[in-house]
Amino acid sequence: MEDLDGARVLPGCADQMLRTLEAFGFGWDGAVEYQSRRLEHYRAALAQLASRGHTFECSCSRRELEGESGYPGTCREGPQRSGPTATRLRVGGTQIEFLDRLQGECRFSLAERGDVILRRRDDVPAYQLAVVVDDALQQVTDVVRGADLLDSTPWQIALQQTLGLPTPRYAHLPLILEPDGAKLAKSARSIALDPRHAGRQLFAALQLLQQHPPPELELEAGATLLDWVSHSWAPQNFFATREIKAPLPADH
Repeated sequence: MEDLDGARVLPGCADQMLRTLEAFGFGWDGAVEYQSRRLEHYRAALAQLASRGHTFECSCSRRELEGESGYPGTCREGPQRSGPTATRLRVGGTQIEFLDRLQGECRFSLAERGDVILRRRDDVPAYQLAVVVDDALQQVTDVVRGADLLDSTPWQIALQQTLGLPTPRYAHLPLILEPDGAKLAKSARSIALDPRHAGRQLFAALQLLQQHPPPELELEAGATLLDWVSHSWAPQNFFATREIKAPLPADH
């Protein structure tokens, strides 16, 4: 559970997520882990990076960096003013290359992407650091996620290499987009998950992902759909693409 940003954590939301996953036929191994209970692990990783000279403190605000394609290195030689600072990873000119199981060969220049934040100005560990530590603690071997997170992967691999942690295999699923190119998720046409109709919603999602579940499965339970997927998943149907256009409704 990614609950480091306390201001955005809603009471009961975590339990609701777990119940929804169960209704859709998903399960998990072992106890559910919460990032808010792992602060000592994130701080230890930060201390390790700092002791080797891989981090620096940054006083730049988000407003000051508006319009920048990557962090310009403003505070690499020290914060430009007093007050709270964030901790950034000093990336240098490293080239990160990896084979994504769906997107193919990926190459990124960390110098072009800039020095990513590892600890926020409010002293909260940032996503990029937390997810790397979490994956290592849970011995994650395979990461499957949306292609909108593909751009985060080079930073995460750089952190894994610097901390001496294993690198999982990655597979970035294409995003389902509106016809105008906007993400379908959180758009006006997106539909909230409804555990009462788990099978039907999974069926629709599989169709959008260019899979072809038999029509008779549309009214089955979520677990039945997932059983079919485990034997019939066909990633070649959307291989090497980051986008899938959602069709317009018939009355558009």
